[in-house]
Amino acid sequence: MFPNSHIRNVINSTLASTTRFWRGTSGSKKTQQPEHLPELYDREGCPKCRLVREALTELNLDAMIYPCPEGGSRFAEKLESLSGDCSVPFLVDPNTETRISGAQEIIEYLFLEYRGSEPPKQISETALNLVSSHLTTWVRGLKGTQVKASLAPSKPLTLYSFESSPFSRPVRERLCELEIPYRLINLSKQQWADMGPAGHRLHLGKYRPLPGSKRELFLQQHGEVQVPYLVDPNHQTELFESVRILRYLDDYYARSSSSE
Repeated sequence: MFPNSHIRNVINSTLASTTRFWRGTSGSKKTQQPEHLPELYDREGCPKCRLVREALTELNLDAMIYPCPEGGSRFAEKLESLSGDCSVPFLVDPNTETRISGAQEIIEYLFLEYRGSEPPKQISETALNLVSSHLTTWVRGLKGTQVKASLAPSKPLTLYSFESSPFSRPVRERLCELEIPYRLINLSKQQWADMGPAGHRLHLGKYRPLPGSKRELFLQQHGEVQVPYLVDPNHQTELFESVRILRYLDDYYARSSSSE
């Protein structure tokens, strides 16, 4: 049984996804991952960063996430050396040696580079999208914006997620607050059969992801497709279920201010 506090958290996260019109759910059916992961300096609760992460989900593109919460210092110096200030979002693409700041500029770059097209308006930095993204941050009570004392991992973690997932959002918020870098693997929904929560998808018969997709590979490896899924090479740990992942992150990485 999940604790009532976690159930309320997921319900609130579902409301946040609804507020954002469930952007960051569906993704490209054909996406070739680049040789090197694009690197995003990100703040989970930042309205403009959210638009960039929605673009990553739409493109079904994986990325290396460097969380930069307000008050954080772990990646601030590196970000400032790359960009000249500490503003997020900021993207570094080692595949093209590109460095770019600003949500719209990053979104346009990602779509042009990895789809060869302009981004759709529903993902672009329009006034309507900014209003709804700000509202989403407010619905979440500014979670994923402020730093919390933490122990830095020796190696980055890996999180399987997609942007609108109500269960994945609380995990990404905690990773950001704890300044834990992670490899984001986007398991975008690519077909009608993918829609709905794991175990209750909107399809008949046996669930079959698109052949050759990341979802198919995940199914082969784990027997089901469900997010969030966390891999921590520092402790040889792999976990399903957001409530278990949150507890794990707090147990291994959260620290009281007095212990710092």
